[in-house]
Amino acid sequence: MSYRTSIVAFVSIGFLSASVGLGQSGPGGGGGRGAGPGLYNPATVETVSGVVQRVEQVKGKGGGRGYGIHLLLKTDKEEIAVHLGPGWYVEKQPLKIAPQDQIEVRGSRITYEGKPVILAAEVKKGDQVLKLRVAAGIPAWGGRGRRGA
Repeated sequence: MSYRTSIVAFVSIGFLSASVGLGQSGPGGGGGRGAGPGLYNPATVETVSGVVQRVEQVKGKGGGRGYGIHLLLKTDKEEIAVHLGPGWYVEKQPLKIAPQDQIEVRGSRITYEGKPVILAAEVKKGDQVLKLRVAAGIPAWGGRGRRGA
């Protein structure tokens, strides 16, 4: 069964007040679109590293059952919201991310509602790697993204 793409919002608590509309597809569905058409941009991919301030489960605006996993990363230059992917996918992966973890994130930096956001393609913690997207930005949790890089 395929679930409709839903909107996931990064809801801030404390010092960051950013709102990010990011889609997610449910288990087995959505055609691999993930973050919605046109949001992930391979031309804006960069790598940042820093300390995780918060990890959050963010419910979709549409009232769906799913939620996304987002984190707030503090780098040497900024605090930035990072969208990892849908909870059902991220939570099944062996790499677990928690506050105070030192990580490196490679992903597409976009601006949404005037705030910078990174749509993560890969997260490194020590010698562990969490792969979330292939080079073109196709999510690993749906469609063609499951077939590898």
